[in-house]
Amino acid sequence: MKKIEAIVQPARFDAVKDALHEIGVEGLTVTEARGHGRQKGHTETYRGREYSIDLLPKVKIETVVSDAMVEQVISAIVNAAKSGKIGDGKIFVTEVAEAIRIRNEERGEGAL
Repeated sequence: MKKIEAIVQPARFDAVKDALHEIGVEGLTVTEARGHGRQKGHTETYRGREYSIDLLPKVKIETVVSDAMVEQVISAIVNAAKSGKIGDGKIFVTEVAEAIRIRNEERGEGAL
């Protein structure tokens, strides 16, 4: 099993969610996040004063899938989130040693 974490633009979240639903990914955890990568934020003017906005809004999507679905999930996220501009986001894939459903103590991929 693999845990896939995707950090995407908030405007792209619905497209990513729909793309994942279409390929059969049912369980997601979604967190509103703030951060920056290479774009390092920007400055804005409000009431005549300049403000540095160095932490930009992002959405972090987490899901755990079987090894067989990893490439399909990555492809769905990339196709839905990609604009070709800086700040599109990142995807991280990590190994999951065990998954346990609390309700009935089911373990492994069946708990997903």
